[in-house]
Amino acid sequence: MNNTPYKPPYRITPAILHSIEQIGESLGQISADTDGAVVPHLRRGNRLKTIQASLEIEGNTLSLEQVTAVLSGKRVLGQPRELQEVRNAFAAYETLTQWNPTSPADLLAAHAVLMADLVDSPGRFRSGSVGIRRGTDVIHVAPPADRVPFLIKELLGWQEHTGEHPLVASCVFHYEFEFIHPFEDGNGRMGRLLQTLLLSRWRPLFALIPVESVVRDRQQEYYAVLGQADQAAEATVFVEFMLAAILQALRETLTSDQESDYQSDQVIRLLNCLKTMPCGAVALMTQLDLSHRPTFRKNYLHPALKAGLIEMTQADTPRARSQKYRLTPNGKQQANKISGDS
Repeated sequence: MNNTPYKPPYRITPAILHSIEQIGESLGQISADTDGAVVPHLRRGNRLKTIQASLEIEGNTLSLEQVTAVLSGKRVLGQPRELQEVRNAFAAYETLTQWNPTSPADLLAAHAVLMADLVDSPGRFRSGSVGIRRGTDVIHVAPPADRVPFLIKELLGWQEHTGEHPLVASCVFHYEFEFIHPFEDGNGRMGRLLQTLLLSRWRPLFALIPVESVVRDRQQEYYAVLGQADQAAEATVFVEFMLAAILQALRETLTSDQESDYQSDQVIRLLNCLKTMPCGAVALMTQLDLSHRPTFRKNYLHPALKAGLIEMTQADTPRARSQKYRLTPNGKQQANKISGDS
């Protein structure tokens, strides 16, 4: 009897080591910029991006705006299955921190939430054969169903006891999970959910980093490297791809956060100026003690308009000089929050 602990096949390459180093630097920069706190704007916005992107990879056609509306309780015209996928995914990601990533029972529970009312047996391993098809081509045939419980037990055991870097281990786990394809349906979204869970156990910030959005944008490459890993019978190329995606997601988050912080002070001042009544551009520049119109437009006016915090009133005359700006309902709400009004 072989008592050697199971270890998935993969190699540590210079590209992997470089990505780990770069990811560490990005995490350090985010932590320094936020004093270790989770940036408030990351919470719901990035969670919605994660859900919409992961579902779009699997063929869901709902836009980010529609996903947001569904989860806000608004009526959205769409296929019932797609609406259910959104509600399930939101429930699964909201429950993320309660699951143990090395527990077979929690893995099944996660699938039960993610695939409720979408498959015949949510929360149960498949009983038949499955494969991955792209068009008319079968690009992956999963192991026989009777092997699934044993293979998952081996994989979870390795994940629990491995001394590998969490970044690498989460990527290897993701690939091996997709190779096993343990469920009738939902394996792709489950694999991405579980990698997010593993990463968030290492760094809680990862629960709010929309890596899935990057994978969605590089979807063809994602499937290609899964196939290349199958051909090589090891996860290395997939680990390299996923680490690059994680790094890109962190850098995009960092850039977005810096832009938001940079704009926020200017936008807050603009909102305060508009709290009492609409104002024209000249009057606003006077209140803000500005004399350079391009600076006013770039740093104050345009960000507030883009964010939907202010809007232009109907001018009494066609002359641009008569145009005024006022707070939108969302802008009024933000202005009240800033000043502490109810």
